[in-house]
Amino acid sequence: MQERQWITARRSELDALAEQLTKQLQEVQVEREELAIAERVLNRLAEQAQADIEAVAPVSAKVAGRAVLLIPHRSDAADEGALPGDYRRILVIVREADGPVQVRAVGERLGLDASVRGRLEPLRAKMTKLADRGWLHKRPDGRFTARP
Repeated sequence: MQERQWITARRSELDALAEQLTKQLQEVQVEREELAIAERVLNRLAEQAQADIEAVAPVSAKVAGRAVLLIPHRSDAADEGALPGDYRRILVIVREADGPVQVRAVGERLGLDASVRGRLEPLRAKMTKLADRGWLHKRPDGRFTARP
């Protein structure tokens, strides 16, 4: 009779252990799925960051056999005279503004049709390039200011 009680008690212990292990296995599987998702997200972010780096790569041209930036970094240029004329006009407009300026306002001063959003995108790219090279400061709200 004692053997039956022992067997019943042991079976109960093993059932409880199996239930506990099943629960732990489910938790491990859920966490592994979450890690797989996190890994995919990180891979996508890394791919995006690499694409962004490649997209912002400085544009260069050959001058006297040497590669030079068409829009040089501010620290590399003696003055803004190294910039193409349209970029210099953008700098003048931003400097003349009383405060941070939107791309639309610069576009209006340049005579662009600001009511058509697509017409402002090349200007936005130029202003962003000037900011990336240290000539302008791009604020988090998307407006630009002149660097001192």
